[in-house]
Amino acid sequence: MIQFDNLSIRRGENLLFDGASCQIHPGQKVGLTGANGCGKSSLFAVLRNELVIDNGDVKIPRDWVMAHVSQEAPGNERLAIEHVLDGDEEWRDLDEKIKNPDHPRFLKFQSRYEEIDGYSARSRAAQLLDGLGFKSADIEKPAKEFSGGWRVRLNVAKALMCRSDLLLLDEPTNHLDLDAVLWLERWLKHYSGTLILIAHDRDFLDQLTTHTLHIENQKAKLYKGNYTAFERIRSEQLANLQSQFDKQQREIAHMQDFVRRFRAKATKATQAQSRLKALEKMERIAPAHVDSPFSFSIPAPEKNPSPLLSLHDASVGYNGSTIVEGIEFAMTPGDRVGLIGPNGAGKSTLIKLLANELKLSSGNYHSSKEINIGYFAQHQIEQLQMEHSPMEHMVILDRECNNAQATENQLRRYLGSFGFSGTKATSKVKPFSGGEKSRLALALICYQRPNLLLLDEPTNHLDLEMRQALAVALQEYSGAVVLVSHDRHLLKVNSDKLILVANGRATEFKGSVDDYPKWLVEHNRGEVVTDFKANSDEKKPQKTAAAKKEQKRLDAERRKQLQPLTSKIKRAERVMEKLGVEKDDIEAKLANTDIYTDENKDALKQLLADQAYVQKELDQAEADWLAASEEHETLTASLKESA
Repeated sequence: MIQFDNLSIRRGENLLFDGASCQIHPGQKVGLTGANGCGKSSLFAVLRNELVIDNGDVKIPRDWVMAHVSQEAPGNERLAIEHVLDGDEEWRDLDEKIKNPDHPRFLKFQSRYEEIDGYSARSRAAQLLDGLGFKSADIEKPAKEFSGGWRVRLNVAKALMCRSDLLLLDEPTNHLDLDAVLWLERWLKHYSGTLILIAHDRDFLDQLTTHTLHIENQKAKLYKGNYTAFERIRSEQLANLQSQFDKQQREIAHMQDFVRRFRAKATKATQAQSRLKALEKMERIAPAHVDSPFSFSIPAPEKNPSPLLSLHDASVGYNGSTIVEGIEFAMTPGDRVGLIGPNGAGKSTLIKLLANELKLSSGNYHSSKEINIGYFAQHQIEQLQMEHSPMEHMVILDRECNNAQATENQLRRYLGSFGFSGTKATSKVKPFSGGEKSRLALALICYQRPNLLLLDEPTNHLDLEMRQALAVALQEYSGAVVLVSHDRHLLKVNSDKLILVANGRATEFKGSVDDYPKWLVEHNRGEVVTDFKANSDEKKPQKTAAAKKEQKRLDAERRKQLQPLTSKIKRAERVMEKLGVEKDDIEAKLANTDIYTDENKDALKQLLADQAYVQKELDQAEADWLAASEEHETLTASLKESA
């Protein structure tokens, strides 16, 4: 097993670990979590013997073979498959030795070669490359011919090729599409060694991990269960800790008040001193800091025309070659569409067409004159000015969008919500991490108040906290969203409709995000599947002509019932928005300490009465909205089922 005993590590002036201890047993699959900069990658460096510890001990079985994904991307003439085969050092050594049958130990070498299944090594390496998205023709290409993201995939394949006892994976999904993520997930489920995984994809963590090692306050604590189980346990602990903290703060305040009032009185001086000593000895409980460092919202669009855009019988491609054809697509305000499909099928091509960066091969494209598209491309961070600071980016953008209406404080507050506070807001972008650059690119796009957001892999390099903040912001955003992402959690919570891009078509996917892996397996077997549920559900019995007529009547009645429900939902939303503004205004006034003076006693009473009234009205509006939404959803489901 792996054992950390009283571990202390510093990097520069930062103390990452202070007396941390834990054990990881053979075969466990451990998700390593914690805030940025807490020491996750440093712990990997310690395990690889690349970082000297200040104190304590780290024990790893001597006979264990360790594998990890190299940070140095290959850029030489070595063929892709040869680079992957280098991951199995013993195989590489034996493969050379058995080429000499005259060697006195040839039979021993050959026996070991057969024992490690050496003759199938090339086939296994090719399968790894195939699973990670490489085409057959790619495996014989030199590494230097691949882009940076594909070179990272080569390193992932090389690490998996190693017959390891311990596998360390630091953000292995960053440069993968959804298909490759699903393949890697299946591969790792069958991995028999010990896995320690750093990942910001919660579904990936949930599917794989048996334990979660959480780093916080220079300590490391191992929790049993996957990431969701850890979150549940952790939230319960924090709630309990917060309760204890609040109770202790009340006790401290009471004791301090006693000391302040009676310290000078001779009859009470001894008791006051006793309480002072108790305060000094009290072990202070830290407040529960569970808030994300990111809490941003996407500004509401200035205009929300309907429809925003539409495509009819559209085709698109490159250089005279059609990639996707027969596209029927429309977007209205509030729509949430997720694009899924095999690697290379045309998801990014379709999103470029929507962004008007690609022209139609044929068909019709219509967009509103008032459409305002915010497009986050896969390589969006390359558009940043590396010598400029986030603040300089914002000043230029505000000048272009609003004629420089925003104050410096307003721009700083906006950047702060994306994690760029203090000197970070005025530092050059060039040395920023990939995650910081992605955050800044998102901040710039959102500031332009788009009414249609097109997001092509926006979560690359983003950590769990930022991904969660993005998911929440998208849910509250009043514009429309089209999303391509390998993060299944983001797709699940922000997609009301899935479009499957496959086999040269873009059609509605009748299943859920969780159904897509099964569809993909069937697709990879060579089966053309366009409707997931049509292939999985039992066939419905044929209806008689009279039954069909009756069904049409019922459907028409339901559609008629939907109209007032839709109006009721929108009316409730307008009321909630108005009351929300009133509530914020009242709470702002109540936060002003001047309102609690004697001369403002009547004004305070009126404000409290107004607050109670607005809250009551808001609760009623929310209840009306929920009831109408549930009824609307039930009727819509009935219509779909009968279709």
